Amino acid sequence: MTVEIGYALCSAAFAAAVVFGAVAGPALLFDLPDTPESLLLHTGLVLTPVLFVARVVSVLVRFRSADQPSQPGRTSPDS
Repeated sequence: MTVEIGYALCSAAFAAAVVFGAVAGPALLFDLPDTPESLLLHTGLVLTPVLFVARVVSVLVRFRSADQPSQPGRTSPDS
């Protein structure tokens, strides 16, 4: 596993946990009526994997490696 993949997975897990806690946290901490509690929990369960995948993809696309030169170490004849 590369550093970029590890960073993508860890930062995505952290971001997903924060969003789940922010959205579903009140439903878990307070005694809410059934409808708002269910709505908050389901919203958190839907947003968490979507955010996780979006974060992993965005980090990995940003860290995509540059193309290698066709002949490393050689210069063009014009230089």
